[in-house]
Amino acid sequence: MNGISVQVAGAELKKGDKAPDFTLVDNALNPVKKSDFEGKVLVISCVPSLDTPVCDVETRRFNVEADKLPGDVVVLTVSRDLPFAQARWCAASGVSKVVTVSDYRDFGFARDYGVLLSDLGLLTRAVFVLDKQGTVQYVQFVPEVTHEPDYAAVLAEVKKLM
Repeated sequence: MNGISVQVAGAELKKGDKAPDFTLVDNALNPVKKSDFEGKVLVISCVPSLDTPVCDVETRRFNVEADKLPGDVVVLTVSRDLPFAQARWCAASGVSKVVTVSDYRDFGFARDYGVLLSDLGLLTRAVFVLDKQGTVQYVQFVPEVTHEPDYAAVLAEVKKLM
């Protein structure tokens, strides 16, 4: 992060792994589970905080891209921001195609997906693409947290699964 090495905790998912189940929280404090997306291609964009410039740009970009994708593709943005903050950010940013969810309760998602910046209590920047059966087909851990992901690579994988 900013050229300083940070520790990422949890198991590193790889292509071909069955994606772990998760329970996250949506902007209305409702549970969101992996099983809610069965039969859909799922793009999971992990960000440290929507209130930071790169996370803002990334989530807005995925919102634009999600609008071009068919209904059997869902884009989730996961952070540890409180659901109230996520809702406020979405309203102010005009983001409506990306589903923002929070892992603020127990770090369960962060640990299971290997994206926990343990010293900071935030998520590292990563993108996962799951096929309609919930298998990981693409993983991108962005080496520098302050950089954006490779959107073209993510979208190319999504198009293969449509």
